[in-house]
Amino acid sequence: MVLKEARILVIDDDADVLTALRLLLKPLVKDVVTEKNPSNISAQIEGSSFDIIILDMNFNGLVNTGNEGIFWLNNIRKQKPETAVILMTAYADIDLAIRGLKEGASDFLVKPWKNEKIISTITTILGQKSANAPSASQLNSSSIEIIGASDVMNDVFVKLKKVAPTDANVLILGENGTGKDLFARALHNLSNRKNKPFIKVDVGALTSSLFESELFGYKKGAFTDAREDRKGRFEAANGGTLFLDEIGNISLGQQVRLLTVLQNRQVTPLGSNESIPIDIRLICATNIDPKVLADEKKFRKDLIYRINTVDIIVPPLRDRGTDITELSKHFVSLYAEKYNKSPFTFDSGFISKLKKHDFPGNVRELQYVLERAVIMTDGSVLKPDDLVFSSIERSRTKTGVETSSLNLDDVEKNAILTVLEKHKGNVSKSAKELGITRAALYRRLEKYEL
Repeated sequence: MVLKEARILVIDDDADVLTALRLLLKPLVKDVVTEKNPSNISAQIEGSSFDIIILDMNFNGLVNTGNEGIFWLNNIRKQKPETAVILMTAYADIDLAIRGLKEGASDFLVKPWKNEKIISTITTILGQKSANAPSASQLNSSSIEIIGASDVMNDVFVKLKKVAPTDANVLILGENGTGKDLFARALHNLSNRKNKPFIKVDVGALTSSLFESELFGYKKGAFTDAREDRKGRFEAANGGTLFLDEIGNISLGQQVRLLTVLQNRQVTPLGSNESIPIDIRLICATNIDPKVLADEKKFRKDLIYRINTVDIIVPPLRDRGTDITELSKHFVSLYAEKYNKSPFTFDSGFISKLKKHDFPGNVRELQYVLERAVIMTDGSVLKPDDLVFSSIERSRTKTGVETSSLNLDDVEKNAILTVLEKHKGNVSKSAKELGITRAALYRRLEKYEL
């Protein structure tokens, strides 16, 4: 199922959260329904068919168990077991959200959220539902998502089709915004494991305390609040594919624990002495330069060899030549339909201006630039003046970011960009150097749309 056909129900007792999510999702999906009182969930889902329900974990004492989210999740699962549920939680309740995964939730999101993360999570879940439904061949479904006919992309496609049917571990390399997650999904869809689980984990965002419990699971009583057994992502992916995104951002200690599991092909949940055999196909991705990965002070060579049986390098958009034209046609057509506008044609200088831009944000930046152009133009012909490139990307210099502005917001934004670039996007390290919490940094990332 594509995003624009989805129907979503959002349940939260915070009116501001409901408004924010409705404004975010309404232009993207077929229908968004918001509900403040969880007691009305049964009536909402009985009378309508929703593809995804976004459910808050805590309400104002409407169910006095301390686990309101789990209570309502179980009710939804009994009434509509086919409906995917995404849990929304604060940082303090992550263990509760992880329990929710065991109870049948599809994923969880942490408040304050990033809009891009919510959209990505919803899109992934819809893709998984489509993959499990009778449809066109998986080859077509994965090819449609990845547009490109340039020589560099054809080389990637050839390599992808050779590697996909094997169980070889794959490391996907590429800059931010190049679509590494699409290639991971395509590898799974073209593999012999296509009918088994595809589990994605952003390991770069996991704290050291969450790393083992999230990946390897835990037994009841393993730590405070571990009230029952919980499977880790390795075990959840058994028989299928495990995709570890941002693998380059994990610590050396985390690397050792990951290497042990990959060597032994078994996991030992926290609080257990018994190992569980695992059968997975491992795909990893990172935006870190391979030269950095080769530095043993930052990344273990034995782990690199273990995860990198074959590497696939996704080229930056600036190296893809005529693909910019095809991608532009695709995105403009997509957004014209989304915003109920007539089909567009391109002025002769429109594509020329696009090709002159180096797109440091890659396909993701192109997508956002074209969406803005479709929204803002009044005519049916897109002209060069309709293109407005990201002020964030344009403010970058070879040494980092522009520092000429003394506006306080600009100074703070530039400081955040500088530290994030220094730490290769690692939020935990960046927050520590800035002297703020991860939650505070996420709020600022949302504020400045970084």
